[in-house]
Amino acid sequence: MQLSAARRHAGTCATIWAMGMVEEVRIARRTGFCYGVREAIDKAKESAAAGKSTHTLGQVVHNEGVINQLEDAGVRSVDSLDQVHNGTAVVIRAHGVRPEVFEAADKRGLEVIDGTCTWVIQEQRQLQALVDEDYTIVLLGTPKHPEVVGLLGFAPDAIVVDEEEDWERIPRRKRMALITQSTQPPWKFEKLAALMVSRAHELKIVNSVCPVTIRRQEDTLDTARDVDLMVVVGGRHSANTKELTRLCGIAGTPAVQIENARDLVDPQPFEGVRIVGVTGGTSTPIEDLREVAQRIFELAGTDEVRTHAVVLAAAALDAAATPAGRTTSLPRQPLAASAF
Repeated sequence: MQLSAARRHAGTCATIWAMGMVEEVRIARRTGFCYGVREAIDKAKESAAAGKSTHTLGQVVHNEGVINQLEDAGVRSVDSLDQVHNGTAVVIRAHGVRPEVFEAADKRGLEVIDGTCTWVIQEQRQLQALVDEDYTIVLLGTPKHPEVVGLLGFAPDAIVVDEEEDWERIPRRKRMALITQSTQPPWKFEKLAALMVSRAHELKIVNSVCPVTIRRQEDTLDTARDVDLMVVVGGRHSANTKELTRLCGIAGTPAVQIENARDLVDPQPFEGVRIVGVTGGTSTPIEDLREVAQRIFELAGTDEVRTHAVVLAAAALDAAATPAGRTTSLPRQPLAASAF
């Protein structure tokens, strides 16, 4: 569902506002940052708090609010090591980097704080092992994605394919191996693996799809099956966010994809909707999901629900977020459940 179209009907807001029917918002379980993103952000904050001049190599996460928080804490983002002064601490984001980046930082005397996700580190090691074993390697991933760029530092000759139209470029070889960018959809990896069976006499398959990605998709599907409408929160160009939106459609539930609560300006998509589900990509802070829930209550809730939007949004978050799934910086808010 395109929000641009919804905005064109913003003039009808006043009429539909009075007809709000939303009674409940359910936030999918195990949402918020994946552990790799959360740890990279925490390492950057800890470095700055220790008084170090701290930079992240590339934006640690594509979220305006988080970037602003890091800047307020004294953490700056740079595109290359050339922009960093000697003696500065540099945080490697969860996506990882090519090995030569560490070598260049060491020559410059920079303090490197490695925030590479442990799952990505495992991918890098598996890829290096495939190179050492002389496999022809096929890497399923988005060519310019930072994780893929980093992985190619370990296997520069790997054949990178993304969408199905790319797959015809895969040659026939005696010994081939398949590995994937961690955030690729599991169904796509499985489909490519089936295709490659006919391309090689010996095929080694390394399933490096991140388990957090899989669980996020499972939880989104579970939520989508029990609600009238899904709101998917994440970067407009985020592959894993787009996949969540696609899965909602597979579940037969209409979905609105947004970047943050400010994108919800028109209640029309919520017309006739009683229960709304909310989920987010792996780079979406869980605070954003609470704000989206509150905005839904305010925009399209019943008269009584709108009155208690803040409390209900906090309750929806509390019902979904386990301690392990929370953003470290999330402020704990008392629910004051008796207020409703």
